[in-house]
Amino acid sequence: MADLDAKANLHQYLRQAREALLGKLDGLSEYDVRRPLVPTGTNLLGLVKHVATVTAGYFGEVFDRPYPEPIAGLDEDAEPNTDMWATADESRDDIIDLWHRVWAHADATIETLPIDAPGSVRWWQHTPVTLHHILVHVLADLNRHAGHADIVRELLDGQVGWRYPGDNVADGDEAWWAAYREKLEATARQFA
Repeated sequence: MADLDAKANLHQYLRQAREALLGKLDGLSEYDVRRPLVPTGTNLLGLVKHVATVTAGYFGEVFDRPYPEPIAGLDEDAEPNTDMWATADESRDDIIDLWHRVWAHADATIETLPIDAPGSVRWWQHTPVTLHHILVHVLADLNRHAGHADIVRELLDGQVGWRYPGDNVADGDEAWWAAYREKLEATARQFA
């Protein structure tokens, strides 16, 4: 029974993390979801596309349940970072639709296989894994990217929140946030 509970628990956290990442797009323009705001080009829609791409691989090919559609980022000869941004031919709706289809496929894999189901990760030199291992790996990776999205969203419009802007952080007035930030800056300057 503990194994079933562990799988269900990991699956629930995975669902929450993917909701958090997708929620970062809410209320933004097509331009803003694509804007690269850091030197490495990280952008919100690219993060969603990337997670959809790797999810298709981890919960598809790894367990011999290939995702039924071709995804360019999974090709061995794919252009570097092709999964980290949306091309001009890919709309936000295209990427979000892909996201939903990929996660439905992943959910089917998770629900069908036992937690100790064996798999093999080609891009890890065919390392043997279990569903448990992949659930933990993808959950960690997804939360890392949700954290990236938190920062990008705050850089775009100052909005913060766990799943959606403002859902768990009081908006506080601008003067309070400015004073708080200055307190942190003053402390940091002591170590300059």
